[in-house]
Amino acid sequence: MTAAAKQRKPRRQVVLLRPVPGRTAIHELWAGSKLLIVAGIGVLLTFYPGWVPIGAVALLVVVAAKIARIPRGVLPTIPAWLWGLLLLGAVTATFAGGSPEFGVGSVTVGLGGLLNFLRITALSIVLLGLGAMVSWTTNVAEVAPAVAKLGRPLRPLRVPVDDWAVTLALALRAFPMLIDEFSTLYAARRLRPHDVDGDRRARGRRLASDLIDLLSAAITVALRRADEMGDAITARGGAGQISAVPSGPKRRDGVAFAIVTLVCGIALALELTILGTSGIRS
Repeated sequence: MTAAAKQRKPRRQVVLLRPVPGRTAIHELWAGSKLLIVAGIGVLLTFYPGWVPIGAVALLVVVAAKIARIPRGVLPTIPAWLWGLLLLGAVTATFAGGSPEFGVGSVTVGLGGLLNFLRITALSIVLLGLGAMVSWTTNVAEVAPAVAKLGRPLRPLRVPVDDWAVTLALALRAFPMLIDEFSTLYAARRLRPHDVDGDRRARGRRLASDLIDLLSAAITVALRRADEMGDAITARGGAGQISAVPSGPKRRDGVAFAIVTLVCGIALALELTILGTSGIRS
């Protein structure tokens, strides 16, 4: 093993659905308030995906991460192939041309396609960061009561809001456990010795057999985890207790709503008036 391989840092994995420890103002917000804020910002960026709204939401995410004291270690390592795909997408989008344009000798190059690609990429990163912030600052146990409270107006219509909330809570709880189990199975599979065989058909049969073994083991692990979770829920009083925990907004939630509304309102006004008009004229 070379010295460069020894000094290579381990790749950081994605940390989702696991809150970062802390008792900051962002952590103390009601889970329903975070869901409503994310939904509102999603609607804003759906209808007005301009640079100003994207920048405003990115600023909110960065400030919220500073307040919540989110460490850099929770950010995953970006693989090299993803950078290559982004570079390939940028080069391909540049061929679309469009305004603005500039001349290089006798050739006119349009940057409209590249700017659109960069805007869509920035929008995707901001939305991922927004969802990650909710994941890093919200306990999974707080989601079901918040969803049940937000869906209370739908109960007169016989909508099973409590069942939906319980299903969502169980899915969020099971997702990290299953990821750990699948990672363990994959690591154990990689430790098994590989048979050296030059026949392509034999390698294909062996690959299919290994895939079937992994799927069978994954299904078995998922069923075992589901059985254990069912026993734990029954011992604690049934599934109805998951969404019956009292929860609701407080004064800090109103302050958060006011700040987000103010920042998004200013960004939308700038996008529709000053910056939008200057963009049309140019």
